[in-house]
Amino acid sequence: MKNRTIYHLSHIDLDGYSCQLVMKYTPYEKHNFNANYGPEVKSKLILMLDKIRETKEKALILITDLNLTADESKWLEHEVAKCNRDKIDLQLQLLDHHGSGAQSAKKHEWYYLDTNRCATKIMYEYAKEHFEFHEPEWMEKYVAIVDAVDLWKKEEHDNFEFGKVCMRLVNETRELNRVMFAIEDNEYKLTLLEDAVKYISVADAPIVLDEQIHLIKKEFFKRGKNDTLDNLATDFVVALLGSQRHTNTIYYKGYKGFLSYAVGNTSIVGNGFLVAYPEYDFIVDVSFKGSMSLRADNKVSVSQIANEWVNGGGHPNAAGGRIPHFKEQYVYEKVKQQIESIINDKESMHGDLEWKKEE
Repeated sequence: MKNRTIYHLSHIDLDGYSCQLVMKYTPYEKHNFNANYGPEVKSKLILMLDKIRETKEKALILITDLNLTADESKWLEHEVAKCNRDKIDLQLQLLDHHGSGAQSAKKHEWYYLDTNRCATKIMYEYAKEHFEFHEPEWMEKYVAIVDAVDLWKKEEHDNFEFGKVCMRLVNETRELNRVMFAIEDNEYKLTLLEDAVKYISVADAPIVLDEQIHLIKKEFFKRGKNDTLDNLATDFVVALLGSQRHTNTIYYKGYKGFLSYAVGNTSIVGNGFLVAYPEYDFIVDVSFKGSMSLRADNKVSVSQIANEWVNGGGHPNAAGGRIPHFKEQYVYEKVKQQIESIINDKESMHGDLEWKKEE
């Protein structure tokens, strides 16, 4: 595995992120990706393959806690073979425990299936055997906790109750968007789990961890100052949006806008962005279901923009609408393509906007 970069795709629950937490204690260069079941899996695999082809580096695609359909498995094996024919040294390994992958497991050597262990336990034991693994002293107990709650072994009371709290810690952590901020969201969740394991051996560990969740979340966002969790997270998100200005800027009739995807909380985050980056006239956030939320700061009427784009409306500084026939996307660029298509269609159809940009 020396000099081989690992592209690790895992599920978006406690078991999935815990697989990546195990791999954090290996010394290899790693790129983490996360997906839910369904079309997002192939979308993320395509993204990984594109990056591997771009770099042409020796790599391993590692998939954990996700089962592939027979068609997906056949497609992926074919893509890996194409890379190898193109002299890109690429290996493939899947470690999973979902019985729905049995058909694929029978056909492909790289598809390892064991329904008796959670994916984290499979990953842990595989890492000890196949990777250089710098195991922390808490790891074995943590793996047992994840195994207990993921396979719902309620008889393992201590492990099960602590695992329930860890499960909620992951499932209810939504401060960061995992499409626009995939790297930061992954780092956030792994950091929270690493903080959680500090309480494994204390008395009443599940209760203590439950009471500490708010504080360990705040600690991630503090960056040298204290405030409410909402304010700390908002400042963090606004800074992340600002770092993406070179790719996420859009224009409509001479007005400069910023496009975000499923960030949410547009009243607070959107207005915070416009204050931090006054060169922008408006910001628009599109939800996973295609709802559009626009904000401005007295430079342009977003109510008119929403009306022209999608027959929406609202107030001059706060408006919204819904994109017809919008399909959930898992890559930001595809959302931007849809919005720019709307802009191109509408710019020539309507006259000047009601509010003139201030000079």
